[in-house]
Amino acid sequence: MTPTIDLNSDLGEGYGAWKMGDDDTMLTLVSSANVACGFHAGDPLTILATLRAAAARGVAVGAHVSYPDRVGFGRRPMDVTSDELTADVIYQIGALQGLAQAAGTRVTYVKPHGALYNTIAGDARQADAVIAGIRAVDPALVLMGLAGAPVLARAQAAGLATVAEAFADRAYTPQGTLVSRREAGAVLHDPDQIAARMLRLATEGVIEAVDGSVLPLAAQSICVHGDSPDAVSMARCIRERLMAAGVAITAFAPAGAA
Repeated sequence: MTPTIDLNSDLGEGYGAWKMGDDDTMLTLVSSANVACGFHAGDPLTILATLRAAAARGVAVGAHVSYPDRVGFGRRPMDVTSDELTADVIYQIGALQGLAQAAGTRVTYVKPHGALYNTIAGDARQADAVIAGIRAVDPALVLMGLAGAPVLARAQAAGLATVAEAFADRAYTPQGTLVSRREAGAVLHDPDQIAARMLRLATEGVIEAVDGSVLPLAAQSICVHGDSPDAVSMARCIRERLMAAGVAITAFAPAGAA
């Protein structure tokens, strides 16, 4: 059987006159697009254009929900109430669903962004609030989260399907968490090194931690951050290296018409 893995990227993050990343090119390389919902980035026109491009290329679409933090690009932790967080998740998914329908596609999964993603990986209260928001909109939506994080088990216990992801352009601690962006070496930039790491992940199920130790990591999706300066080079190199080794790039939640 041909091994498969999903390749995803955070897209639709421009805002008005400010462009973030090369969405058009990334959509020729990835199988899934985590599309901003307006809380950390993205304006309606930019989001709609990204969704139309994703629909045209048959790329699956996910709601990239966030804390309400445009200034901090959603990367600042927030101590919000459970009810507020659940409502924020419902609001963002609903907005993206409407735009996706207009673009001729549909939202098939949810991937929290930035600080929210990292917080719910281990914070049970906020994790449950996000899970409740997803279930309130559509229990068929898949939750994407950090491979090995407790949030995935909590979501499964609540009846949600989940997919575990690994980050191509981020360093890992020996405990399997992401190295903080405040620390040197947290973000990787060498496309060849990154592609080699991801090939090993896809074929052996392991990844090298920042201290050189080798971690088992069961991931069904690989993320390349769309706002990284070398995002396109990284994604292209990963895709080419995986395909050359016989690994198929396939969305875990196939795209579908609205």
